[in-house]
Amino acid sequence: MTEKKSFRAAFITVTVLFFLWGFITVLVDSLVPRLRDVFELSYFQAGLVQFAFFLAYFIISVPAGALLSRIGYQKGIIVGLVTMAVGCLLFYPAASERVFWIFLVAYFTLAGGITVLQVAANPYVSVLGSEDGASSRLNLSQAFNSLGTAIAPLIGASFLLSDTIKSSEEISVLTDMDRSSYYVSEASAVQTPFLYIAGFIGLLALMFLFIKLPKILEKSPVGGYGKLLKNKIVMLGALGIFVYVGAEVAIGSYLVNYFMSMNLSSIILENETMNSVAQSLLNTDLSSIDPKAIVGAFIVFYWSGAMVGRFIGAYLTKIIKPTKVLSVFAFLAVIMLLISMNTNGLTAMWSILAVGLFNSIMFPTIFALTIDGLGDLKPQASGLLCMAIVGGAVIPPMYGFLTDNIGFKLALILLIACYGYIAFFGIMKRKKAIS
Repeated sequence: MTEKKSFRAAFITVTVLFFLWGFITVLVDSLVPRLRDVFELSYFQAGLVQFAFFLAYFIISVPAGALLSRIGYQKGIIVGLVTMAVGCLLFYPAASERVFWIFLVAYFTLAGGITVLQVAANPYVSVLGSEDGASSRLNLSQAFNSLGTAIAPLIGASFLLSDTIKSSEEISVLTDMDRSSYYVSEASAVQTPFLYIAGFIGLLALMFLFIKLPKILEKSPVGGYGKLLKNKIVMLGALGIFVYVGAEVAIGSYLVNYFMSMNLSSIILENETMNSVAQSLLNTDLSSIDPKAIVGAFIVFYWSGAMVGRFIGAYLTKIIKPTKVLSVFAFLAVIMLLISMNTNGLTAMWSILAVGLFNSIMFPTIFALTIDGLGDLKPQASGLLCMAIVGGAVIPPMYGFLTDNIGFKLALILLIACYGYIAFFGIMKRKKAIS
């Protein structure tokens, strides 16, 4: 097998992992409303599930980068997969015992495994070929990650959210036999899908144990993190990841409330085309459902835009300088937010949904541009960049705080600043490449 064919086979194999962690991340999101009903949690308590996810990135990323420097990419991928499988298996006792903190431990463990995979797979894909093609390859792999996130909600709705959860009052009036039967069926609804996922991940781990991936990392650098912390581009790139993830999550988290603040459900019902689109998406009579569901249906365009954009971005970053593509997409995101900020109705809705399309290439392109030319420091740089994903836990509450005080529209200034910084990073990186 030639080196080119070897790299192609390795790229396809590792891209499966991108799909896997995208699928599982969003599938576990489907547990949040179920857990809230089962344990009768407040919104804050239910939010601890997402906090556990981002906490794993913050805590695990840097140690994962150090581990990869010692054991290499392939063994790092196996460690990540095994950790993910353990996290999935922990959902079994959590569901059986109906103990919320065990769910949090399971989610943290699962997210820790995904973190190790991210730290290993992102730089590995970037080095499976020329440096010039790194952004294109990473965009293509991330496109399959987005495909996983697009499919997972349908699976979650079918297996995790399809049955009705009884309240504590309803459970208290059941006979002992009926109560026991209800608890068993409740546990099974969570246990079965995650047992299947654990089995699939276990098979993947075995596959990575025996297949031969190209060995690219040759030595363990000494004092790597010290060097990286002094590297201006690495620090700028880490901040870019921080603000990008924060802005993306903030928009996705508050879209329903933003649309409701503009009374968009009534506008959609009165518009023949939008009414038809909503009916197609929800497959039900719109007069019988909550207005939040009507506007919420359109959020699919925000996330699917990211998937479509990554496939397009994989081509664009191949024929145009990735720095230029990044800056242009960031400027377009700013323009869309400005339009949404200064308009109402469907124009405001579609302009902010379009930000999803321009979000698409940002994470993989910032990542590839930041680790460009770092050689054996790439695993540790990857750890720092993945640690910066904690922006998803910081910027959304900041946006929420601004919304409480100055309203949705003016609060968009925070997100405009985030995308403005990303455009600045692309320009700075391009100037450095030219000089």
